[in-house]
Amino acid sequence: MRDKCALALTLQPIAFAISLAIMPVVVYAESAADAKALLTSKCVACHLPQEGGMNRIDQSRRTPEGWDMTIGRMISAHGVRLTSDERQTLVKYLADTHGLAPEETQKRRYILERDFTLIETPDDKKVSETCARCHSYARIALQRRTPEDWKKLANFHVGQYPTIEIQQGGRDRDWWDIASKEMPETLGKLYPYQSEIWNKWMAAQKSSAAGKWRVVGHRPGWGTYEGIATIAGGNDRYTLDMQINYANGKTEKAEGKAIVYTGYEWRGSMKQGELQVAQVFQLSQDGKTLSGRWHQAGVDSVGGHLKAVRIDKNAPTQILAIAPIAIKAGSTKEVTIYGANLSGKVNLGQGLTIKRVISESTDKVVVEVAADANVTDGIRSLDVGGVPAQQGLAVYSKIDFVGIEPDAAMARIGGGGGPLPKVPVQFEAVAYAVGPDGKKDTADDLRLGYVPATWTMENLNANAEEMKDLEFAGTIEPGGLFIPGDAGPNPKRKYSTNNAGELNVIASVDDEGKKVKAAKPLIVTVQRWNDPPIR
Repeated sequence: MRDKCALALTLQPIAFAISLAIMPVVVYAESAADAKALLTSKCVACHLPQEGGMNRIDQSRRTPEGWDMTIGRMISAHGVRLTSDERQTLVKYLADTHGLAPEETQKRRYILERDFTLIETPDDKKVSETCARCHSYARIALQRRTPEDWKKLANFHVGQYPTIEIQQGGRDRDWWDIASKEMPETLGKLYPYQSEIWNKWMAAQKSSAAGKWRVVGHRPGWGTYEGIATIAGGNDRYTLDMQINYANGKTEKAEGKAIVYTGYEWRGSMKQGELQVAQVFQLSQDGKTLSGRWHQAGVDSVGGHLKAVRIDKNAPTQILAIAPIAIKAGSTKEVTIYGANLSGKVNLGQGLTIKRVISESTDKVVVEVAADANVTDGIRSLDVGGVPAQQGLAVYSKIDFVGIEPDAAMARIGGGGGPLPKVPVQFEAVAYAVGPDGKKDTADDLRLGYVPATWTMENLNANAEEMKDLEFAGTIEPGGLFIPGDAGPNPKRKYSTNNAGELNVIASVDDEGKKVKAAKPLIVTVQRWNDPPIR
């Protein structure tokens, strides 16, 4: 990503992806009455009216992506005919009236944001063993159904996938008895259709996203960024215009359109710099914050996180980010404080002194900070005009160990004349001090932030050595961006196999002459041909 030309062909957006999160956003007006009439005309042939609504439809709730997947299945499996505008209308109506409240999505937003670098923690072990053998646990946890509808879902799985009982470890148990009898009851309690949380959200006043916003964020490989965004529109349809400035000196402009579903689910389609990106954000109930992740359309591993706060005249002073987040004892460093409506003197904790104020505005304050040579390791408070930062400035004597992010990563070969692009991985090195207990990987470790590293790779194991994975699976750039090899059989490889492989990624950090290293396995695998909005 540091060399746009080098990746121009590598990161071309996937042409046929139909994920709601990466589809072009069509902005047009429709009333709830029109949407309900469309739902009735298109769906009533199979979903018969019953007390309380339409069969199946009025027994479940899900996210915009979930409803889009359902409608997609109705189109492909049952021949429902819809224009793209009609499909969008139905998704909007169903997400608004049969959606999930913010609290119901909070633990599983990573799957909506298409952040696949996390290891899931299931809410229920047996549900995970029964259902999450084939798809993510988040896909289950982002639905709400009646017990009767959960049972119908089990029946649907057997009808749609007849071999389900004998695959993925299902032979070691009475899978059907568990799926049809135990799971509907368990899931009906864990993820019930009737919810006081949802009822309160439906009754709550929804906020408009229109206004001026102060933006901060982090883009792996590029670093911290900040900027200003202007959002215009109403009735849940918006345009966005944003200028962002990176700490590494790069700038980008983003503009495009977005729809807000369920009163808070922001889904945007933007041209950002050289990329077409999808935004998956969450608007707070009071309409004062907007946060989430954006990613390149079709290449979800390329992206970043964003937080925005409203900056109208009534907005309070807020500190949104500090960069860098750590300073070494005995050193002097420029520290930038990003915020909104900043005003007043910068105050630091014990052992830190402001040598001079380099620049200051309501958006950003840059100060030169000196740390005493004998200061003890720890977090020092920081405030501007008495308004504290959520996290202060770390002070440390040395880097004790280094971590590599993301925690779990998988690259995919692509290109090579095929229809799917390569899926790269952007690695970053993170420095740590062990903290007062002197032990690594404990609660008092001090995170010192992202640091420059020298990146190398090696074969992960004996099989990788034999297959010469290091030679064929891909390359890593000086900034930590791993670019996988081309798709397709490679006649230069043993057995003419493809360019998949197993590698070990190594980061070496220089701490004033002392080398601190970390290593992480990287699996380079084949293309993913079936990539639904929620995996």
